[in-house]
Amino acid sequence: MRRGEGHAARMDGVYREQRHIYDLTRKYYLLGRDRLIDELMPPVGGRVLEIGCGTGRNLIAAARCWPGARFYGVDISGEMLKTARASIARAGLAKRIRVAEGDATDFDPNALFRADGFDRIFQSYTLSMIPDWQGAMREATRHLAPYGSLHIVDFGQQEELPAWWRGVLLGWLARFHVEPRAMLVEAAREVANDIGGRMSVTRLYRGYTWSVRIDRRPH
Repeated sequence: MRRGEGHAARMDGVYREQRHIYDLTRKYYLLGRDRLIDELMPPVGGRVLEIGCGTGRNLIAAARCWPGARFYGVDISGEMLKTARASIARAGLAKRIRVAEGDATDFDPNALFRADGFDRIFQSYTLSMIPDWQGAMREATRHLAPYGSLHIVDFGQQEELPAWWRGVLLGWLARFHVEPRAMLVEAAREVANDIGGRMSVTRLYRGYTWSVRIDRRPH
């Protein structure tokens, strides 16, 4: 079995049918996605990559928000990419958004897109679904251009929310192979240090969501 093949099959199994209603249902609890998009601020002519692009919802929103940039997306689920390509074409953005199948922990954007060195990379509610989530962060920073930044939004640890809520939420998320990463901030800080960069974190909605940013600086 090739690296990531088992995870790809699992994700295809989860989303083969769910992809049709994914955006409608997830908008109520995948909080902070539009805030992340608003804060991307890519340079004119810059490249923006979403790792774990799913249905293409975020890429479409980002392309509309930042019309001067070019957008790319990778996802391990071929089923989700069927929906993404159809949605992108329907939005009239096929010339500005390209998507391809790829493993978040090991992909070659040159082979997929003939592009490398992205000004902005973002991961929206994907690390909580990727077994090697720390490897996915490291792989993302590997493809950042000088002065580029990695933007992450994902489930937090519900720090200021009632304990019963946390128990219910974690139990429900586990049904979809989702596990909020308690060590996300510490891992992001380590990744930032390894590349000589800077990490910042914002806890949103009483800890329901964590927003993490890693800025790369050239050596």
